[in-house]
Amino acid sequence: FALGGMAAWDLSVTVEDLGPDAPPVTLSVTSELHVGGVILKLVEKTQIKRDWSDHALWWEQKQQWLLRTAWTLEKYGIHADARLLFMPQHKPLRLGLPNGMTLRLRACFSSPVFQTVIGICRMINIRHPEELSLLRPVEEKKKKKDKDLAEEIYDLTEVPLSSVSRPCLYNGMPAHFADTPQMENIYKMLSVTQPLPAPEVIAKQYRPASVVDKAHINGRWLDSSRCLMQQGIQENDRVWLRFKYLTFYDIDPKYDVVRLTLLYEQARWAILLEDIDCTEEEMMLFGALQYHISKVSQSEPQMLSSSAAMDDLESALQSLEVKMEGESNFTVLVKLNCVNVCFRPKRLTLKGYKQYWFKFQDTSISYFKSKEESIGEPIQQINLKGCEVAPDVNISAQKFLIKLLIPAPEGMNEVYLRCENEHQYAQWMAACRLASKGKSLADSSFQSEIRSISSFLAMQKSSPGSHGNTPANDESIDTHSLVSPRYHKKYKAKQLTPRILDAYQNVAQLSLTDAVMRFLQIWQALPDFGLAYVVVRFKGSRKDEVLGIAPNRLIRIDLGVGDVVKTWRYNNMKQWNVNWDIRQMAIEFEGNVNIAFSCVTADCKIVHEFIGGYIFMLTRSREKSDTLNEELFHKLTGGHEAL
Repeated sequence: FALGGMAAWDLSVTVEDLGPDAPPVTLSVTSELHVGGVILKLVEKTQIKRDWSDHALWWEQKQQWLLRTAWTLEKYGIHADARLLFMPQHKPLRLGLPNGMTLRLRACFSSPVFQTVIGICRMINIRHPEELSLLRPVEEKKKKKDKDLAEEIYDLTEVPLSSVSRPCLYNGMPAHFADTPQMENIYKMLSVTQPLPAPEVIAKQYRPASVVDKAHINGRWLDSSRCLMQQGIQENDRVWLRFKYLTFYDIDPKYDVVRLTLLYEQARWAILLEDIDCTEEEMMLFGALQYHISKVSQSEPQMLSSSAAMDDLESALQSLEVKMEGESNFTVLVKLNCVNVCFRPKRLTLKGYKQYWFKFQDTSISYFKSKEESIGEPIQQINLKGCEVAPDVNISAQKFLIKLLIPAPEGMNEVYLRCENEHQYAQWMAACRLASKGKSLADSSFQSEIRSISSFLAMQKSSPGSHGNTPANDESIDTHSLVSPRYHKKYKAKQLTPRILDAYQNVAQLSLTDAVMRFLQIWQALPDFGLAYVVVRFKGSRKDEVLGIAPNRLIRIDLGVGDVVKTWRYNNMKQWNVNWDIRQMAIEFEGNVNIAFSCVTADCKIVHEFIGGYIFMLTRSREKSDTLNEELFHKLTGGHEAL
């Protein structure tokens, strides 16, 4: 019997590599022995010759890995009753991708999920992994006859982990994809858009019917600061990989083939399954772009590593920057003047639009009874900084409305602006969008914003008599593969054909890369883009409401009215934290505004991480773009201390 704390005692450890039926290995240890010493004894005792460097001890009762090998058993608090498992830290995981395919790969089960995702993204060549995360899949109802259909699994478990920590690129793809034809095939699956789904495949998928339905998926995100094992994920379990923070940093088609392809697939399914609302005209344009992308990707199998258009755009932007720098000594004062029609719906008023003379200056709109009176005081001046801007456009009916939700102390005031024509609409819409971000008309992006709005409108235009020049075999396109099920019910497939081909005329000249980029731009311009919903209960309220978490703001939706009643922007946020005892989230904004709520459909850690994650995304800057400040991410999302 040794003196003091040096008494020897038996520690039993289950070694995974010995098989499920093998008894635990018993070691004689003292409390002073460090974890590395335990592993050494264990390896000697098993007498298996292999590389053990990826192995570590997992403490079952405490649900934690013993990764600090210099710590003693005493420091960890481990006694003879501890159930320890010795196993690899990287294990196979089945990953459901946004394109519906399943990838089997070895993922890290011992590091925080944030790092695990970085490793996965390195393996499949996706830059900016902080924008993605893992979530538990929604269970699909399996019919009896579907049992035999084993899903095709693309297997990457043989890729050595060393090639992932330092991937070397070959023709723009990680070298391990060039090893065998099977591996090349996997890269093709990741980098080429999938063929159009059959209408019955779309119809069979789960579609959220309400904003509350849309909220349920957000209860499934894994916690980025804890590892897979701690969250009950086992070897070979299935999880989904999805873009979670929809602020895409520095997209470059030269380097982002897989990133763009999977992003396109996620956007396309969001539209097909009505996860995000769009107008009928937009749906026809999305349909036309999918049709074009699918057609071109069959003939031109990969996105060009660099499209000429992108290079032109880059050089044009550079020369513009040089010009702007040269002109920066002059103050640019831009005013938009026009007779506009303004309508302020108070929900109950039946009056139509009233005509006023409008002026747009800096980030404010002023309106006057007439042009003559515009020298004097306006009837009202509205500052658009922090407002919500949404289009309400129907081109065939020549309706060009801009809906503004203006923040007010008691909620949001709604104002509609009606424009005479699309030229005026493009200018005013661009001005409103910039103003909502606090930018004035003198901002260098004003003209490009107008151009992008105009080109989007042009794409939705129908060109009379243009059907004559479409190849006859195109007439057989299954349009129900291109639009959401709501339109399957509303129109026969052949009724949709002329409308989709009509929109197709406007995009048929685009290269594959440009078509994918255009699809993503239009998706990002939808009013509800980037909103993740959670059902919450505000402090002092008796009813459930919905919180929408967006890349730059939070919105409060009243389920009774089904509309946004309040917006809070992150740039006015002072601090946010969680009271873990009552699981309530509290946020403080400038101007002494405090809100608190408990979460109904998701753990408050998920909500806290969403908000902190978006604030982290806003801290990324160009010069540091290659190094991720992981510590800052955990600090902003961890919820353990108020900042």
